[in-house]
Amino acid sequence: MKMHGNISLDGRRYKKGMDVPWHSVYPFFLLHAGVFGTAIFVLAYGSIPDHDRLIFLYGFGAIPIAVYVVFYLVIFGLDEVEWLLINGGLGVSGVYNDVGSLLWLFGRRIGDYPARVHVIPFIMFVLYTFLMRHAVLDLSQSRGDKARETVANRVYVGIYFTVSVTAYFFHAATQQGR
Repeated sequence: MKMHGNISLDGRRYKKGMDVPWHSVYPFFLLHAGVFGTAIFVLAYGSIPDHDRLIFLYGFGAIPIAVYVVFYLVIFGLDEVEWLLINGGLGVSGVYNDVGSLLWLFGRRIGDYPARVHVIPFIMFVLYTFLMRHAVLDLSQSRGDKARETVANRVYVGIYFTVSVTAYFFHAATQQGR
């Protein structure tokens, strides 16, 4: 992948336009985003946050969001960051369903929490799906090849959609009779 700005990874400096191997980027960011995402999920949904805990959630959550957006601009470029909007477009309702399914695994319901609690976890979810899409592009060696990139994008959206719809119907089926 070509850098869209200057950055240091694994102790090596990369300048704008230089190639960086995918294995220097994704393991760190996927692990980091997973850890922060898990912490934010627990903070938001461990119990219904009171005012002070909600302030902490927003403050703590703003850090990775700001850092990831800057890194994403440097690593992937502005045009690619538009995919954040597409992932968001996969949607507020899709993210609502996906987070609802995750909460269901822990015996909770998304409606048990006020909307303000969902803001940071939803943003983190969109940032993580953006990163997963780029991992698909690079692991399939599609970046820079428009035809392959189109196929990889369609496969990514298809898999995401299939998992989300399956989770929705599984979740809905288990809720009948409650």
